[in-house]
Amino acid sequence: MASTNLLAIIIFLQILMIINLFKTGNSTKLPSTILIFGDSTMDTGNNNYITTLMKANHPLYGQNFPGHIPTGRFSDGKLVPDFIASTLRIKEAVPPFLQPNLSDHELLSGVTFASAGSGRDELTTLATSAIPISMQIDMFKDYIRRVKRIVGDDQEKAKKIISGALVVISAGTNDFGLNFYGIPTRRFQFITISAYQDFLLNKLQSFVKELHELGCRTMVIAGLPPMGCLPILQFIAKFQNPYNRKCLENENSDARLYNDKLSKSINHLQALLPSSEIVYADIYMPLIDMINYPHKYGFVETKRGCCGSGMIETALLCNPTTPKCQNASQFFFWDSIHLSQSAYQFFTKHLVSEILPKLSFNHTS
Repeated sequence: MASTNLLAIIIFLQILMIINLFKTGNSTKLPSTILIFGDSTMDTGNNNYITTLMKANHPLYGQNFPGHIPTGRFSDGKLVPDFIASTLRIKEAVPPFLQPNLSDHELLSGVTFASAGSGRDELTTLATSAIPISMQIDMFKDYIRRVKRIVGDDQEKAKKIISGALVVISAGTNDFGLNFYGIPTRRFQFITISAYQDFLLNKLQSFVKELHELGCRTMVIAGLPPMGCLPILQFIAKFQNPYNRKCLENENSDARLYNDKLSKSINHLQALLPSSEIVYADIYMPLIDMINYPHKYGFVETKRGCCGSGMIETALLCNPTTPKCQNASQFFFWDSIHLSQSAYQFFTKHLVSEILPKLSFNHTS
């Protein structure tokens, strides 16, 4: 426990140093609004308000969240959007857009439109009943209307809120996990994984262009994680002997190929939209480093989640009747798919140090 507390203090001090360096190295202020699109890694509770089995608004989820309450976050505590918002001193936690009775301040400082189980492929949400990425745009349009009502006659202020916001987009794992590796529906349509990757990237380009048309100017787009290290995919692939597992190289290779294409696609988008800043966020390398060198981060387990067996439990299967590990902060995964709060915290430190210095937030049109 003492070593865990020391690591938390070190992370906090490093983040403060990064913010101070960013402030002194840039003439602009940090963003005051954060807007999030994506899947369960970004959903802080939108699925609480829709009909879907993909919910985390029950124990054991949330045991390390302030107040020890399940909020709909698929982890034992906070997610990356929360840590980014607190690091940027916007607020301590990012609320879901569908949460009733959001205050004007909560709306103006930012929300998440993400939905657990979502993806860019419409087939993904047919299986999960989540809010597809394409519909998250509609939620964002509603958000803009509400912002305009709040600011009243000062419509220029509304535009500045949107153009000055930090937009974070993260999705794709569910598309591959459900449609290519799990139920291979898309394998019958796309001969190669590369063709399916191109299909998803085309959808992403359309999504980013629409966000730009709606006024967003600063966007961070996350790549894929090392999917072959997800306990649930390893369990499916090696059902015969699930306790003797290594990361699946084919799936990890697919993720690396996709990320390379994504990085190039973002460069193309940046050239098409010169009035914007669109940045690729490499999440693969920091996460695989945690998996390969766990002791650097205080982890003792990276092959299974803290909840239950850690290989199949997620959503409804991670519940009060499920046994759990004693110390979630020592586990890289919380359940069979999602990371622990500690892992998200370490990852946010990387994101802040690598991505923020590339952004200026100087956008007025």
